[in-house]
Amino acid sequence: MSHTSLNVRFLRAEDYDSWCALWCGYLTFYETSVPDDVYQTTFDRLLGDDPQDYSCLIAELDSVPVGISHYLFHRHCWKIENVCYLQDLYADPSARGKGVGRALIEAVYAQADAAGAPSVYWTTQEFNHSARKLYDRIGQLTPFIKYQRG
Repeated sequence: MSHTSLNVRFLRAEDYDSWCALWCGYLTFYETSVPDDVYQTTFDRLLGDDPQDYSCLIAELDSVPVGISHYLFHRHCWKIENVCYLQDLYADPSARGKGVGRALIEAVYAQADAAGAPSVYWTTQEFNHSARKLYDRIGQLTPFIKYQRG
């Protein structure tokens, strides 16, 4: 029986290539892509200190990056405290079923708690059945439907 070590930590500058590969996998899963310059801009923002920008956590199995989460704190008209939006969550297919998604979400929960944000929310596509099994265990499905400008 092999024992693997799962660790979640903040993104570092030397993670660019690993982060790019994971984010590309995420975008491919959702059947989308972004221009090349968005990768560098997003990465730079993730490492920055502007509170309007997203933060990133990276999950490692045996010191190999296998997952990412991007999250943001923002104001909410129904609460005094900020809330936390978990925008992107991805585990490499080779690491699925090993607790990576749960560890990343729980790490975002911990960041929200530390920031005094009472709520963490996220969206997913209806067809993301395997992830939704996890989400149903650690979150509450809401009745909201997302709309956006074309």
